[in-house]
Amino acid sequence: MSDVKKAQADVPIHEVIANRWSPYVYDSRPVPSEDLRAVFEAARWAASAFNEQPWRYIVATKDTPEAYEQLLYCLVEANQAWAKQAPVLGLSMVSLNYSRDGKPNGTAKHDLGLATANLVLEAASRGLMVHQMGGILPGRAAELYKVPEGFQVMTGFALGYPGTSESDLAKRDLTPRTRRPIDELVFGEAYGRAFTF
Repeated sequence: MSDVKKAQADVPIHEVIANRWSPYVYDSRPVPSEDLRAVFEAARWAASAFNEQPWRYIVATKDTPEAYEQLLYCLVEANQAWAKQAPVLGLSMVSLNYSRDGKPNGTAKHDLGLATANLVLEAASRGLMVHQMGGILPGRAAELYKVPEGFQVMTGFALGYPGTSESDLAKRDLTPRTRRPIDELVFGEAYGRAFTF
């Protein structure tokens, strides 16, 4: 991995987190099934309110071209243009209500985020990178995959090994990662007042 993509953290953080990034260019090499299963196993073990586990994923690989094209068709055109290189595509969705009583689950989307973070970090620990996308067509995905009522299709993702190319997209992969300073994110006595560590 290029050092330009490694997080320039203000304090040391875990290498897996520092080395995780979201490529636009993917290598064509397939993802071994044991690695693919492991990233979803990591998602399975995420924390959730009342252990509800409200997340679900739909996945397609290039090993099944028809299924892969169907999932690709659920992305907006701008994302289809680069994501079609990735050997694995996926969609995430969430159950909006608790299965135990049918009441709204106010933390369901948060819990999906936790599960997907586990997935992303497990992938990174195996040399794989995940690029998550908000640019999807949730209505199309819900219809094509017969998503049950009460579930909401949330995001898409591409997964695979980072690749190389001379394209304009590859130039985006060479830009340094940046983040807001921690003082803009973590507050103490009032909103906007930086927490003192």
